Amino acid sequence: MDKTTAYFVVRKRALPEVLLKVVEVNRLLETNKVLSVQEAVERVGISRSSYYKYKDDIFPFHDSARGKTITFACSMDDKPGLLSDVLKVVADFGANILTIHQTIPINGIASLSLSVQILDTTGDVSEMVAEIEKRSGVHNVKVLGRE
Repeated sequence: MDKTTAYFVVRKRALPEVLLKVVEVNRLLETNKVLSVQEAVERVGISRSSYYKYKDDIFPFHDSARGKTITFACSMDDKPGLLSDVLKVVADFGANILTIHQTIPINGIASLSLSVQILDTTGDVSEMVAEIEKRSGVHNVKVLGRE
């Protein structure tokens, strides 16, 4: 695999703490909450070398998603109104729904494939996924791809 072009979508809980701290340093620098890299790394508790090692390799998912098409897969209960609730979350975050495909439920569980266009006005994509996962009857949400 070519290391320069391989990307992975990883849940926050699976990331080592140092990578999360690098994201926080970048946020502090971008929002001008600190004046220097040294001040930012001291505030979050990592070394400058750790920051410089990873600074270009990790970023919040929503930062790179704008203007893209994201495809999600969900397993969900066959419950009246649940699909509507999921679609409402997408609409509330301001994403444009492009395709919807729900399978015929088997043993009370349906699979949903949903492709959405992320617009400049779309809210945080990771928060959108988290909101979908919180819906009663939604078993899991996975990001299948991004174009």
